[in-house]
Order: sequence, then C-alpha cells, then structure tokens
Amino acid sequence: MKGNNKLGSVLAVIGILTGLLVLFLMASIYQVNIDGKLDGARPDEAITVQIVFALLGWLGVAAGALWVMVLYGFLNKASWAWLWGMMAATVQLLAGFFPIIPPSSIGLPAPTIWVFLIALVLWFGMLFIGGIHKKIIALAFVSGLAYVLTFIDGVGAISRYQTEAKGFISSMYAMSQMVNWWGAIVWAAFIFALVKGKPWALPVGVFASAMSMFGGFPVGLTDVIIQGRFSMFLVAPLMSTGLLIYLLSPSTRKMLDVQKDLI
Repeated sequence: MKGNNKLGSVLAVIGILTGLLVLFLMASIYQVNIDGKLDGARPDEAITVQIVFALLGWLGVAAGALWVMVLYGFLNKASWAWLWGMMAATVQLLAGFFPIIPPSSIGLPAPTIWVFLIALVLWFGMLFIGGIHKKIIALAFVSGLAYVLTFIDGVGAISRYQTEAKGFISSMYAMSQMVNWWGAIVWAAFIFALVKGKPWALPVGVFASAMSMFGGFPVGLTDVIIQGRFSMFLVAPLMSTGLLIYLLSPSTRKMLDVQKDLI
C-alpha cells in the first residue's frame, strides 16, 4: 500500500466529497440544533452551537479544498501528497466528531458521524500510503484523541462561562477557553511532525501536552469544586499527562529517532 498513488487519488476524491458533505450536513443541522437547545431552556448551549458548528463547518469545507491539492499531488506522484491528506483528514475528524454530541443530547439525528467515520478511514489510509510504522500510527492516534478532547474542553468552557455567576469562576472558564483550542492546534502540529519524522516532533509534543494540561486542569478542578463530581474537562489533561510521561521516556525518544531516519 505504501506509495500507492492510485489509491491515494481515490481517497482524495472521497475527501473532496466529504468536504462538500460537511457543508450540506452542517447547514442542515445548524439552526435545528440551535432551536432545540433553546426549546430545552439551554440558551448557553444554543450559543455554543451557534459558534462552534459554524467554526467546524468552515474548517471541514476548507479541508475539502485541501483535498483538491492532495489529489493534484497524487496525480503527479508528489511525495508530499499523503502527508497533507493526513492533515486534511485530521481536520475532518474534528469537524465530524463534535457535532455528534449536541444533537444526541436532545434526541436529534447526528448525521456528521458519517463524516467522522469516512475521515477516520482517510486518515489511516494516508498513513498506510505514507508507509508509517505501526507504533508511530498508534502514537499519532492517541495524540489525535488528545487533540479532539482538548478542543472539546475549549467548547465546554464557552457554555460554562455563560452559566456561572460572573466572577472568578466564570473568568477561569474565559481565560482557559482559547488555551484549549490553541492546545488542540499544537497537538495537530505534533501529529504532523511525528509522522513526518521531524526532529522537533518531541518538543512540540511536550508543548502540546503542557497546553492541554494548563488549559484543562484549572477548569476541570473548578468544575469538580462546583459540581462535586468528576469533570469531563479532566479527561484531556489527564490523557495529555500520560502522553507527556510517555514522550519523555527513553524508548519513545529512540522510536522517534528511528522514524526520523526512515523519512
């Protein structure tokens, strides 16, 4: 499968169509979910949907446009095509995953699950075409989970900011919100560097872990104090803590050095 430009071209066409699917599906569920949240007396979640669904729609469609470049690359047997295809799929994974959650919580259909599943196939397909070692793929996949969960922490902070009385606690959510979204971007950069065997992959992974921890632990612990129970805000920073420990281990450094030599 490594270096299979014909397969890459087919997957790129599917990626382009997935970008158009994101546009159609997000437009079809956008106002419906806003109205559903308002009917359920959750104006905070309605505003969150209004902001985040639009953002993910933009990103998902832009990723579809990126697939056009990837198709051009595969048709011309360019060595970079699989890497940018992987990045396009990474964006579409996020665009497909989060919009599953709000409609599911109020009994509405969540059709973007198809975007997520297609993007998952495209993501693995690009890595196999790139000839990436299975251990690197596994690390990239776990890092991808941290990427998605860190982004969701930023989404949750938008809703929490609106529901808490204005003061220190609401300000904590405001201060952490973009830290989590920036952290998600850094995780995406780490995945890019990891599979490409860049020498700066490890320090970027350390940075991504720290961003997720700095963005997630303050709001997670604040949430525990308020709610008196485990907070889902803590999943991303806890996972990132585990990844940080793993990244700093000698065996991981050796694995990354081998990947660097193979690329």
